Amino acid sequence: MKFVPHNYQKYAIEKIIELPICGLFLDMGLGKTVITLTAIEDLMYNRLEVDKVLVIAPLRVAKMTWGSEIEKWDHLKHLTISKVLGTERQRLAALKKEADIYIINRENTEWLVSLYGRAWPFDMVVIDELSSFKSSKARRFRALRMVRPLIKRIVGLTGTPTPNGLIDLWPQMYLLDRGERLGKTITGYRQKYFIPNQRNWQTGVVYNYKLKEGAEKDIYEKISDICVSMKAEDYIELPDCVDVDYPVKLDPKAQKAYDKMERDMLLQVDEDTIDAGSAAVLTGKLLQLCNGAVYCNDEAGNRKVVEVHDCKIEAFLELVEQLHGKPALVFYNFQHDLERIIKALNGSGLRVAQLTGPAEQQAWNNHELDVLLAHPASCAYGLNLQAGGNHVIWFGLNWSLELYQQAIARLHRQGQTEKVFNHRLVVVSGVDEDVINALADKEKTQETLMNALKARIEGIKSKEAKAV
Repeated sequence: MKFVPHNYQKYAIEKIIELPICGLFLDMGLGKTVITLTAIEDLMYNRLEVDKVLVIAPLRVAKMTWGSEIEKWDHLKHLTISKVLGTERQRLAALKKEADIYIINRENTEWLVSLYGRAWPFDMVVIDELSSFKSSKARRFRALRMVRPLIKRIVGLTGTPTPNGLIDLWPQMYLLDRGERLGKTITGYRQKYFIPNQRNWQTGVVYNYKLKEGAEKDIYEKISDICVSMKAEDYIELPDCVDVDYPVKLDPKAQKAYDKMERDMLLQVDEDTIDAGSAAVLTGKLLQLCNGAVYCNDEAGNRKVVEVHDCKIEAFLELVEQLHGKPALVFYNFQHDLERIIKALNGSGLRVAQLTGPAEQQAWNNHELDVLLAHPASCAYGLNLQAGGNHVIWFGLNWSLELYQQAIARLHRQGQTEKVFNHRLVVVSGVDEDVINALADKEKTQETLMNALKARIEGIKSKEAKAV
């Protein structure tokens, strides 16, 4: 296929060629892979400025996306790639192959750095989904930081550079410019632009930070010379994406079970002692209960699943029926959700599959499936599913705005021709509603989670006070 770049794509290509350090913050669906490959091809074969390229990507993207993009476009077909994946023996064999571009999954970054050390052979590095390097404590970040001085050109690609706020930006920018713009240390960055927000006053542990006045503008100005940010709605015409909430009313028995668990679990901790860890555990259990089943341990300490209700399963089946045969991409949150959904669909006559690899992706896009089940974490990056349908169903939600947006973008992206319907099964008066509110505010943060829990504690205490 002939590549005819849009103006915004031309601009981004030129930026990568022009800037040895480039952050490309492109919204999902704008074609960041073909943009980057086009720039690489020019730098390698026309300008002779690049000899050997390393792409670091999520595993699924490393397996599929970069290779398929090269095969898709005529001007890229002479580029050779080697996928550094699999066992250590397979990875070592892939590195020995002659190729233009070597693609490795991000989990093996540390291994690659330890293998080469100061003999680092790649003069250009592309980090696909730069936001996966948002933790300065992560081994992958520390490993790449060691060889960063040996890299002549670096490109960071992401659609969501700050999924949990601007505090995430420092590690990503450090890998690009080695601290030139936002400082050499995360501590210095925090001190300059943030103030402590929530903390444990007994231990002094700070759970999160908030921006100082005017800091956001200063940060963006600091990085504007090397970063390009583009939103899809500004450059491409996409059909609308409509959120459709489907209220789920628990039956009296299920509601009683939910109220008991919520009360007992929430009141086990004083509101002042809720921290990120306890908040995550509490909401995780409550989200499970909203969906209808909960993990617990038996007397021997083995994990088991306790089914509490089928209210959301029944609502899900009703919703699928209401689609009148239109295919649905269904996201689940917990493994027991998947098992219960599959069981519920048995005997329905619908063509059902779990997304595990390219085979299911192809079947979906060929309209050979009615229901495709996927976990948002395994479906977040690099998958093009827009040809297979226009209905998303969230059986179970989670707090990650990044995963949520990326998952929806599997259907709502360039090439989609129909309005996308984003159906969300939401338990009335349950923690599902807190998640919906947090996602609507685009601020999935620890603060949001903990504030939601504290509000629920106050609500329970108020009810108990009235009952006395």
